[in-house]
Amino acid sequence: MIRASIDDMLSGKESRYALVIGVAKRAREISQKFEDEGIVTTDKPVLLAIDEFKSRKFNILEPENEE
Repeated sequence: MIRASIDDMLSGKESRYALVIGVAKRAREISQKFEDEGIVTTDKPVLLAIDEFKSRKFNILEPENEE
């Protein structure tokens, strides 16, 4: 099992919700790509998405607070 540190993936951001949504969206994109290209793999799309965020291939952008 992969134990990715949420704090490492957030890199100073505040919203864990944004991270969860980002990983879920990327996992759906990966799953759809595998289906479209007929790729059969034992790797789970969610774990692949987590690895991409952990390696900083993707990043979460959050709106600036305007107070």
